[in-house]
Amino acid sequence: MAEGSRGLRPETHALDALIQATIDRAQQEPGSLHTDTMLFMGNRHQAFPTLVVQDPVLEPVDKLVWMVILLQAQEMGNTTAFPSYEYLARKTNVASTSTISRAIAILRATRWLTLCARLRATSGRFGGNVYALHDEPLPLADALHLDPDYMNFLRQSLTHYHARVRLVASGVLDTIDEDIHEGIDICAAQHPLERRVQAVEVIQRDLPRRYFAFSAKVMVRLRNRVVEKAPDHRDQNSKTDANHNQNLHPQKSKAGSCSSYINTTTTTETTEATKFFSHVDAEAMLIYPRRLSENQCALADRYLTTVAADVRQSILDELEGRLRSAQKGMPPLYDEMRFLHALCRAAKQGEFIPNLGIKVHDERLARARERARHQTQQTPASEDAARRHSTLAAGQKRLDAIRRSLKMPIPADKDSKPH
Repeated sequence: MAEGSRGLRPETHALDALIQATIDRAQQEPGSLHTDTMLFMGNRHQAFPTLVVQDPVLEPVDKLVWMVILLQAQEMGNTTAFPSYEYLARKTNVASTSTISRAIAILRATRWLTLCARLRATSGRFGGNVYALHDEPLPLADALHLDPDYMNFLRQSLTHYHARVRLVASGVLDTIDEDIHEGIDICAAQHPLERRVQAVEVIQRDLPRRYFAFSAKVMVRLRNRVVEKAPDHRDQNSKTDANHNQNLHPQKSKAGSCSSYINTTTTTETTEATKFFSHVDAEAMLIYPRRLSENQCALADRYLTTVAADVRQSILDELEGRLRSAQKGMPPLYDEMRFLHALCRAAKQGEFIPNLGIKVHDERLARARERARHQTQQTPASEDAARRHSTLAAGQKRLDAIRRSLKMPIPADKDSKPH
């Protein structure tokens, strides 16, 4: 024992021996004297996925927020209350909750975090959100299944107050459009190892490859584009102000995820003629099958951009006809988007021939003619009633004038009919 080492802990003696062994090994290895060496002093602590630490899209505050959420889940159990924005700001040493709001938005857009449902009491009062935290970004199909408002959230994020959120959301949507125009089935299952190998090549070798929700082209743009820092001083007192104002109906989702599934209760039941506004054609209102969820309608819009405008409704009618055919003995259609993708591909190649959608189209035209006929029948009756009321009012007014000229009393009820 060296002089002056009396009273030291055994751990310190062990560390001293480890340091000396490290020095000896570094001196013996050629070339190691020109590099720094590090020793970790302490016990093993909480483990984090290296992927979230090395993610090239997330900024440092985004990664810290993800880690704090994970710590909360590990300390309180896998199912626990989601930490408030104030708690996250305090634990990440961030002054503004708007910065936390931005980080949550980026984590959701990149699919590290999923907003699975918004809960409401029977009275309609908001009861909280259900989030899911992931150890790697979810595939698109899983995110669409777990997050009923994911596509709408991405569209809304294009007008977010923070430039980084706008850039990330735009990158996710551009990747979806790029895959669709290249004929890729965007909801097809991809092997997890393939996704991880691509991610490692992006992180470690800095190769222009696909990184989960972002194509190679988008990754290059995200890295090269200089984003002006938006003022991050907007006050958002709670996650209610920042995140609860989005237009979402209360949803309940399963805890598991899947890439091919039977979608049975995706939307609130409406009439068959319900119309959704489509960015595909601002002058046309496309009619979607009732079975499609809002996420699927948004994806259908993007698929339909690849075909001529005059066949878009026919393609949707064909999809509706195929869904109806399951009630008449045909095998059920489990993957609506794959079938729509096949229809659009056939239309681009000039091979699309309406079949099951003809009846859907004819029924819609028949309903339109019936509504027009009903309106035509109701309009004359309404006009006659208005004309009679106007005539009676004019006659009553003239009768009152005659009574005044004869100095006769005028009845208090001006609407009474003359005797």
